[in-house]
Amino acid sequence: MSRRTSIIKAITEKLNLIDGATPYNVNLFQNAYAKLKFWDEVQDFPSVYLTPGTEMREYHPSDFVWGFLGVSIKVYCHGETSSEQLENLLTDIELCIDSNRQIVYDTTKNYSTTEILIQSITTDEGLLAPYAVGEINLQVRYEIM
Repeated sequence: MSRRTSIIKAITEKLNLIDGATPYNVNLFQNAYAKLKFWDEVQDFPSVYLTPGTEMREYHPSDFVWGFLGVSIKVYCHGETSSEQLENLLTDIELCIDSNRQIVYDTTKNYSTTEILIQSITTDEGLLAPYAVGEINLQVRYEIM
């Protein structure tokens, strides 16, 4: 499995721990997936879908290379209070990411991320009611071996 795919799966596993118990506000019911779906295809709410994006490399002496992977997290909610639920879920995801900036993504080779940073958070601002859609963009830094 590629590093890109492994990193996405590792982040997905961490997001699936959002269960509504303290410190989280929303129960995700294990509805975080390492694939892309658009809001009109989603059947279970709330749902979170992760996809890898652009990757950049930074080359240093001694064959040391940083990889910077963009990750897009799409967040979907539905219901009478979907906008409120979306805001709470975005807060929970932010807390989860901030608590797991270093994630082991390959236990066999003991590869882990160096840091995961939130680059942006956007929402549909209520335009799709009774649906609510949000997006979080991450930058994952890891060492290329």
